[in-house]
Amino acid sequence: MAGRAQPSGPAGSGGGAPGLLPLLLLLLSAAAIIPRGDGQNLVTEDVTVVEGDVATISCRVKNSDDSVIQLLNPNRQTIYFRDFRPLKDSRFQLVNFSNSELRVSLTNVSISDEGRYFCQLYTDPPQEIYTTITVLVPPRNLVIDIEKETAVEGEEIELNCTAMASRPATTIRWFKGNKELTGKSEVERWSDMYTVTSQLLLKVGREDDGVPVICLVDHPAVKDLQTQRYLEVMYKPQVRVSQNYPLQGLTREGEPLELTCAAFGKPQPTDMRWLRVDDEMPQHVVVSGSNLLISNLNKTDNGTYRCEASNAVGKSHADYMLFVYDTTATTEPAVHGFTQLPNSAEELDYGDLSDSRAGEEGAIRSVDHAVVGGVVAVVVFAMLCLLIILGRYFARHKGTYFTHEAKGADDAADADTAIINAEGGQNNSEEKKEYFI
Repeated sequence: MAGRAQPSGPAGSGGGAPGLLPLLLLLLSAAAIIPRGDGQNLVTEDVTVVEGDVATISCRVKNSDDSVIQLLNPNRQTIYFRDFRPLKDSRFQLVNFSNSELRVSLTNVSISDEGRYFCQLYTDPPQEIYTTITVLVPPRNLVIDIEKETAVEGEEIELNCTAMASRPATTIRWFKGNKELTGKSEVERWSDMYTVTSQLLLKVGREDDGVPVICLVDHPAVKDLQTQRYLEVMYKPQVRVSQNYPLQGLTREGEPLELTCAAFGKPQPTDMRWLRVDDEMPQHVVVSGSNLLISNLNKTDNGTYRCEASNAVGKSHADYMLFVYDTTATTEPAVHGFTQLPNSAEELDYGDLSDSRAGEEGAIRSVDHAVVGGVVAVVVFAMLCLLIILGRYFARHKGTYFTHEAKGADDAADADTAIINAEGGQNNSEEKKEYFI
């Protein structure tokens, strides 16, 4: 038959007279090939292999009766007849041959090797079963294209990740740092290969600067295939004001004040200046670069002092609210301290207000402690006063008592007579007199 290899020689060759038995068996198989079905004595498994790797095909007989086993390719050319290889393809190698098994390996597998391979057993009637080789092709390239190499905070940028020439089509996943994001994928088929492109739209902020964006491929032919690009984001300055002196405590009249302004941004701020909000800067204030110094504080210095910084992206500022106290002041109200005010509602950064709020909370705690101390002192004083009063009262009133000195004088006309007529008579009158102070 056309397309059938002769079992006695190389496939497609006409040289050499085949032996009688092989020729007879070949004719029988051509005349009656039984398709794959239940009750077959042959056993095999499908094979999945990555392009370039080795595929192993096994034809096994459950109940061997010394029948001949052969293996055919998808074009029904004989690869192996018993332990003989008629096909001139050195990639096929015999791994094992016995009456119960024919095992063959195929090295350097390619897409063209994909298809059905047939195991045949020459019995009466002949039996046949097939195994399918599936070839997986990993992506050739994995590339991330980014719309802008450098973005500005608040912008939405586009990133595209392309996985080329794979089989089957890949699944692409996106990550920003450790957080998974959702992209939109498109699949393009070319011949037997698939190219997948995934698009990601990402709105970037200053916190994204230097963060990797990862394109990860899910494909049965590869593991942990990924590529990444690092984001570069420019943003406006972040400004902070710190108090160098006094380190702690109140800003009192006659004492010095030194402030330092620090600004960080991308690109690094190049323009930094101090100003007084809603008023002119006092003449005795000395500004040197990022430092502000007032050597001798007075009440006229009260107000809000602002440090502004700018770069190519924009301008930001931080404020310091100064309140000068009397030299006798011991408690600081909550209005004194640092603040950083946003230029707009979208720029509100609670972290920028931390220094101011910490100062306010400390001042409130100082006020609370003073109030509690005063209340305790009043209560202790009131209790001491009460103890003194009670002590004096009990000292003067030691109890109630009765005497019998006037016994027998109930009928006296006056007090003197009663004393004379009382028990003991006149003789004891002087001893029984009582004097009340």
